[in-house]
Amino acid sequence: MSAPSDTSTFYASIPVQRGFRALMNPQAYTPLPADWTVGMADVVQSTKAIAEKRYKAVNMAGAAVIAALTNAMAGREFPFVFGGDGASFAVAPADLDVARDALAATAAWANSELGLTLRVALVPLAEIRAQGLDVRVARYAPSPNLSYAMFSGGGLAWADAAIKRGDFAVAPAPPGTWPDLSGLSCRFEEFRAKQGMIVALIVLPAPGGDPAAFRALTEEIVALVEASPDAGRPVPALGPALNWPPEGLEFEARTAPGGWLQRRIAVVTRTLLYFLIMRAGRPIGPFVPARYMRQVVENSDYRKYDDGLRMILDCTPALADALEQKLAAASAVARYGLFRQDAAMMTCFTPSPLRSDHVHFVDGARGGYAAAATALKAGLNQA
Repeated sequence: MSAPSDTSTFYASIPVQRGFRALMNPQAYTPLPADWTVGMADVVQSTKAIAEKRYKAVNMAGAAVIAALTNAMAGREFPFVFGGDGASFAVAPADLDVARDALAATAAWANSELGLTLRVALVPLAEIRAQGLDVRVARYAPSPNLSYAMFSGGGLAWADAAIKRGDFAVAPAPPGTWPDLSGLSCRFEEFRAKQGMIVALIVLPAPGGDPAAFRALTEEIVALVEASPDAGRPVPALGPALNWPPEGLEFEARTAPGGWLQRRIAVVTRTLLYFLIMRAGRPIGPFVPARYMRQVVENSDYRKYDDGLRMILDCTPALADALEQKLAAASAVARYGLFRQDAAMMTCFTPSPLRSDHVHFVDGARGGYAAAATALKAGLNQA
């Protein structure tokens, strides 16, 4: 690997935001260094996969991108965002080759193990800025344990459209190539809505709309949500339920190379041990189950900003109606997609259970972000 460039420590050096509402302010974001590259991944025909009720497979593919990159870069911090049916991220020049190999391997794995086509691409930041757009990043800490990246500037949206045209594509690795997906799992049960429904919401700026008006609108939306019970967090206060065997056992078995029977026996053994430890609730050496579960709740990634507002919320039907009415009245400022369902689910990336920075990606259990994106596109077609 090449020696780290002067910009390799950029992301670790930017300030951490503690309040989510502050992320609606453009001043919270810092432009990426000029020599960085933006990466994109998304499941081709995710709408079809969702219609076939392959919700976990789609989420697993998106989370696998983040796990593969993190493991390939030996845990070095880099900005990323989980999108339900994909992921977006940015890397320094020193990590570009490693990121390309990880993307190619993950695309090959998604095809062979999940039966999904994962479109992956690397877009030089210079190409985005040549369009008069930018990619700016902020760090948001939902808890003292870790921080997530948030993006603004319009560049991710442009890059997403570009890769769907086939630009900047990274070819999948040869069949049989395997990314390092250590720590990736989906062991928790779905969690049902406590307030009435789980809402997947995407709010994007309207073409030609007023940026200041869009900021004001998103601030109002966040304020409405934060005034609701638990600020809309869909994860139960004591953590999601654990059963054995877990619903995601087959998916976890597909994350490691080797013969199918060998993989399955290893995962059955590992998940049973995990279940028994968590159920007993007693510390095992430095691992404290109650502390880990508290961190699961605190670290849950259920709301984000990446050129738009995206949230998975547990809310009342009245709040969902209020959000929809407010957004429908603001069609000159924003476009939105809102999808209602009865439960949410979680895909986890835990590099080490002894560290506090494990991340838990939340999506709706009946379509989530992908279904909200379909609703958004339908609204655009009707506009």
